[in-house]
Amino acid sequence: MTVFIDRIIPQIGLDLLEEAGIPYEQHTANNELSKAALIEKCQAHDALLTAGWGPLDQEFLQACKHLKVIALHSVGYDRIDIQEATRLKIPVGNTPDVLSEATADTAFLLMLAVSRKALFLHKKIIEGKWGFSQPTDDLGFSLTGKTLGIFGLGNIGYELARKAKVAFNMPIIYHNRSSNQKAEQELGAKRVSFEELVSQSDVLAAFSTLTAETRHKFNASVFAKMKPSAIFINASRGSVHHEPDLIHAIQTGQIWGAGLDVTDPEPMDKDNPLLAMPTVAVFPHIGSATREARDGMATIAAKNIIAASKGERLPYLVNPEAYH
Repeated sequence: MTVFIDRIIPQIGLDLLEEAGIPYEQHTANNELSKAALIEKCQAHDALLTAGWGPLDQEFLQACKHLKVIALHSVGYDRIDIQEATRLKIPVGNTPDVLSEATADTAFLLMLAVSRKALFLHKKIIEGKWGFSQPTDDLGFSLTGKTLGIFGLGNIGYELARKAKVAFNMPIIYHNRSSNQKAEQELGAKRVSFEELVSQSDVLAAFSTLTAETRHKFNASVFAKMKPSAIFINASRGSVHHEPDLIHAIQTGQIWGAGLDVTDPEPMDKDNPLLAMPTVAVFPHIGSATREARDGMATIAAKNIIAASKGERLPYLVNPEAYH
């Protein structure tokens, strides 16, 4: 088996492949390969380890149906047509769990930055506008005792809830299809309807996967039902919120502000009005950007490749039906 890797990944993953005797080619230029270029590369290899952004759609999969495995260097798998990959019996692996703490830390940082207008005020210093101020200027608000609502309380949401509970004694409410017993027992989290989540949260953090059901879940009608003092946090996928509606909601005071680690599209345009708003913080999708998390992701992705090379079931598998 030979592997094509479409980004520079941490050395620990490459070392594992080398130790297993698996040759690889790695794309090291600072550009995203076009679909045609990626297809051409994959046609010369048996496996793809991908950390890219481009869609692995039906067209790509049909052109590369010889692949023995696709190992994602990510938790999310919305960029790949899982149904088509399964039909072609291509197992797809992802990297769950290892980035939960790092992503929760990012959401926590966004929550703090928005509540205190931190990034906006930092820009004032850079622009030479830190001068005379009144005691009533540039006020944020305390998070202590405020209600944290989580849409999609899985591993990442649990880590954020745990931090918020310890640091600010924030009551936790959440909306899931099924209950999270661990969060309820250890953090006193309360499962509520989506309508209750929206209306009761002081901070509403989205951690759901991107599906047809969750695409643009947070839109004008939802923002209109939130508290005018509420913060919206998105550290999942940009398309979970409808960005023009979010901009309008903040501009008109329907909600206080937003903290985004993901945008729609990515990268965000430098002239996006969100970047000039005092109560908005935007990060360039750095949720998993710690050495520990990225090393863990590279390790898991390599383990998925190694398992496939031995004809074994992927240890971190998205589509078990591919083996049927």
